[in-house]
Amino acid sequence: MTLSHFLDGLRCAACLTLNVLWLDPVRALVECRECGQTALTLTDADEGRTA
Repeated sequence: MTLSHFLDGLRCAACLTLNVLWLDPVRALVECRECGQTALTLTDADEGRTA
């Protein structure tokens, strides 16, 4: 089992449903619990420290 975080206030781009997105940081994945659409996330290795 992995930890998932509810993304409050965001809308799915595919089905336009509000408050159904979940972030799985281990898999770098966002999933819509309504329609099943998934999207990969990109991480910033230095967290914006370089200009």
